[in-house]
Amino acid sequence: MAKHGDNSGSNATDAEPGHDVDWNERARNETPTERLDRNWADLLQELRVIQTGVQLLTGFLLTIPFQSRFADLTSFAQVVYLSTLSASVIATGLLIAPVSLHRILFRRHARRVTVDAAHRLAQIGMVFLGIAIVGVVLLNFDVVVGPTAGIIAAAATVVLLTGLWVALPVGFRIQDDKEDAARSQVR
Repeated sequence: MAKHGDNSGSNATDAEPGHDVDWNERARNETPTERLDRNWADLLQELRVIQTGVQLLTGFLLTIPFQSRFADLTSFAQVVYLSTLSASVIATGLLIAPVSLHRILFRRHARRVTVDAAHRLAQIGMVFLGIAIVGVVLLNFDVVVGPTAGIIAAAATVVLLTGLWVALPVGFRIQDDKEDAARSQVR
């Protein structure tokens, strides 16, 4: 039974394929509010990992213009640098935003909106972090080896990050959905 003021009514995410509210209640013996609390704790752990990386990357990028070789950058490299810095700053903002969201909504019994919004902010923040990582690789290879090497290394990074951050989890999700469907047919 849901607790008073938990703001845990159904929403669109409850209807997603593979999302099984009944399973959470049976297997975990948790209420919708407890599920939201667990989802929030899981999200916070993920954000702790990614926030450190994006903050270090942004800090590193902020120091580059103060290096003596910065004046030697080509116009292309300067555009790449500014685009990369912008992506990193946007990622930092998006990945830290759930903290502000939680602080402002604290004690408002708005766990569902907090979890849903933080989830979306984290997803978008990871996209911008990926863009920033690709930009850093492009910039470094361009400066050290040349623009062709930079473009090749950036393309390889796009493939790597897309594989690890998108294709791998989606593949596991598809496999899990197939296994769920097979179990459902056996019942």
